Amino acid sequence: MNAPVDAGLGLTDGLLKLGRWLQSAGYRFTTVTPATQSRVNARPGAARARSVRDVFGWSRPFAPALLPDEVVGTLQQAGLLEQLAGGLLRSRVRFSTLAGRLYAHSAWPTTDEDAVFFGPDTCRFVDLVRSELERRPLPQRARIVDMGCGAGPGGLAAAQCAAAESPRLVLADINPRALRFAAANAALAGQAGIEFAQGDLFAAVGGAFDCIMANPPYLNDAAERTYRHGGGRWGEGLSARIVREGLERLAPGGRLVLYAGVAIVDGTDPLLDALQPLLQARGWPWRYRELDPDVFGEELDEPAYADAERIAAVALVVERPA
Repeated sequence: MNAPVDAGLGLTDGLLKLGRWLQSAGYRFTTVTPATQSRVNARPGAARARSVRDVFGWSRPFAPALLPDEVVGTLQQAGLLEQLAGGLLRSRVRFSTLAGRLYAHSAWPTTDEDAVFFGPDTCRFVDLVRSELERRPLPQRARIVDMGCGAGPGGLAAAQCAAAESPRLVLADINPRALRFAAANAALAGQAGIEFAQGDLFAAVGGAFDCIMANPPYLNDAAERTYRHGGGRWGEGLSARIVREGLERLAPGGRLVLYAGVAIVDGTDPLLDALQPLLQARGWPWRYRELDPDVFGEELDEPAYADAERIAAVALVVERPA
């Protein structure tokens, strides 16, 4: 499909209208981990918003008079406004800045099944994509897919890196709400000509790709929320599946770039253990490394991670020979 369509003002149009207002106001915000967000919002004086950053960055309750009436109306029409006790309101959308661009994503806390996540993992993923495409630029008219795109920053960063080569970008996700956020973010970035695909991984898209990128859910989430739960014993299931299916869809000379997390158990990496036989049998060049040895440490308190010693952020790059 060319773009997700909403009735009336709609979610995508509402996000775009809010984003352009924030851009005109010079808004900037760096989204932190959920644990840091919780700590900062628990501080004295942080229970109620006092600025636009408090509303759209820190997800704090606000009095209607804090924002222009038009902005409050846009939030309401787009279904992005929550009514709280005492006449206070709360935005159901956040906006973050990354590499000079503005991205809409779900408000904190991201408890909804169809939440659209954005955080420090997103920053590491975009850095990985940029460094990989700077190391070896994409060919002319490269076909790119951001599989499980969420808010779309990985694919949009890739398209920006390859702008001179006129790339063909597909943003794909199983979550239709994520595609509406991604469509708004693409418009905010001035990126046109994008294809949006909704469905279960590669079943949603056809053909081969010069670049397949993914930053999939990788945690073992008790609630099994789509944006967060990776499946498998340790949350590695979806990452392994993307690699298995993605290798079959790489064009000659193409690359698969995966950013994921993995629970390290007794010094072993279950994702690498699952993928190594497949990669060795394929015989294509590949590189696997830890980007951060310790992320989401608070998850180790959960029963699912009782035997894990840490959760690491990892990167895998597989190259199909031309």
